[in-house]
Amino acid sequence: MSAGSGLHARLRAETAAAHEALERDLDWEARVATLPGYRDLLARFHGFHAAYEPAIAEALGDPGFLDERRRLDPLASDLRHLGLDAVSIESLPQAAPPGLDGTASALGSLYVLEGSTLGGQVIGRRIAALHGLDEIAGCAYYRGRGARAGALWASFRDRLDALTGEAEAEAASRAANATFEAMRVWLCRPVASAAA
Repeated sequence: MSAGSGLHARLRAETAAAHEALERDLDWEARVATLPGYRDLLARFHGFHAAYEPAIAEALGDPGFLDERRRLDPLASDLRHLGLDAVSIESLPQAAPPGLDGTASALGSLYVLEGSTLGGQVIGRRIAALHGLDEIAGCAYYRGRGARAGALWASFRDRLDALTGEAEAEAASRAANATFEAMRVWLCRPVASAAA
């Protein structure tokens, strides 16, 4: 299957507007310009993953596939490095969990989370240089996969492209678009310092 075919290519096309809206509204460079801003963004990502990872796990029913893709532990590690204790991290607000009704919708939602790991490598390098962080101390969410990022994305894409039915494709697309929109709303809501 060529790089331009398969469900991953369809999702890229069908979620382009939602993806662009998230990138536009998030303005990550401004958000991470200060350490408190970066910490707040990580706290918001933590709240999103805390809601979405369990829902994806339940709908997907494949812990072996999902476990190495979970990102709550790296987020917690970064937040600890930036001054939050375990009780504060556990108390962070969480997004509303998504309603996922099977493998296709779980993979559609996971498409959004997994896709962010590729761009995250570039973003992570910028943040690390700006604030003197590394992938172990303070930048694990963005940089933690390191050289494994490409291989994990490729294996995810293969799993996604194995869904060939139209109903599955539509369910995956709906879930991916809904996840992008939920992430945009959650990450871009007015700042009340979620990590304060």
